[in-house]
Amino acid sequence: MGGTRVETESVTEQNQADPRPSDVEGPARRFAAAIAETATYRSFEEASVCFSNDEHARDAYQAFQARQRELQPMIMLGAASEEQKAELDQMYDAFMSEHSASSLLDAQASLAALCSQLDVVLSQRLGLPFAATCSPGCCG
Repeated sequence: MGGTRVETESVTEQNQADPRPSDVEGPARRFAAAIAETATYRSFEEASVCFSNDEHARDAYQAFQARQRELQPMIMLGAASEEQKAELDQMYDAFMSEHSASSLLDAQASLAALCSQLDVVLSQRLGLPFAATCSPGCCG
């Protein structure tokens, strides 16, 4: 039980140095809720559901993705034949010809644009590059 006490004390010390989760959690939840109320987000959600329910579109995507994974090393090395590249292009076109797929990608692009606009506003208000600061990778 002594180990548990040390962990608890360590967490308490950390919470005193850092903002409490409740200090950030409330505004973050309200911000997320505000985004979820936008027409852009609702359109994305609707397109996502439509795509999820479209078996033909999902199959076309999975086939394209599987073939892309197979050819990726060859493409990166410049060793893929023109026929292989054309096959991959045809599979992509088949996927994109599905209404639910193209609608989803359009909605995703619109949502990404909205998020970029929000990043600009937040970055200006916070005085730091918000999205880069929040990114999970080492390089923003």
